[in-house]
Amino acid sequence: MITASAGNHGLGVAYAAATFDTPATVYVPVGANPLKVEAIRRLGAGVVHAGRNYSEANLEAVAAQKETGATFVHAYDDPHVVAGQGTIGFEILAGLHDVDTVLVPVGGGGLIGGIALFVKERKPAARVVGVEPAGADAMSRSMAAGRIVTLDRVDTIADGLAASAPSALTYDLARRYVDEIVVVQEAEMLKAIRVLFQWEHLLAEPAGAAALAALLYHHHATPNEKVVVVLSGANIGEEVLLRALKTG
Repeated sequence: MITASAGNHGLGVAYAAATFDTPATVYVPVGANPLKVEAIRRLGAGVVHAGRNYSEANLEAVAAQKETGATFVHAYDDPHVVAGQGTIGFEILAGLHDVDTVLVPVGGGGLIGGIALFVKERKPAARVVGVEPAGADAMSRSMAAGRIVTLDRVDTIADGLAASAPSALTYDLARRYVDEIVVVQEAEMLKAIRVLFQWEHLLAEPAGAAALAALLYHHHATPNEKVVVVLSGANIGEEVLLRALKTG
């Protein structure tokens, strides 16, 4: 198997490959989170550093797949991957059938696409709100433009959300099932990391804390509104963690 990832998807592919005793190679950007890279290697997958960002790493991975003929597992432009991520929607409704709002981080859009599809089909009245970092807001720009918008560059501490564009698949799912996209700032994600650590004793990376940042700073919940915040990653680097803990 071959894939490209900022880290978390690569971990999932590496885990699956180890489970089924299948070779896997994960292409990551040159500046990828070293904790994620080491975790991928510990699971037995090979790691190739390529490009300055996810998009460039993905191009290298696609070229390698064409040469080797290995199975390519895209991080979000794959209906099977989206369906797997959609099982989180099943878990949400199983645990809280009367949920009003679900806040979901958005990178390439696979996670929110799967969750929104399941939640809205089963409970149309529930709102599904996406959350993007200001430096990688391709989905919100695409939704506003009515077409897929590709960013010239991405710049965010939330490496797990650093996609330059949604795919046709994820854009269509968002257009059909997502009610709103909220954009959060770097400082808001850092504050959310600190809040999760201090209040809940949970360690979240910026991508994982993005949805809480939206709840703290942008989503004005009504009385008795039942809100679910999806925390999608805990692989935070030391530098970012220290920055978060120093926030006021």
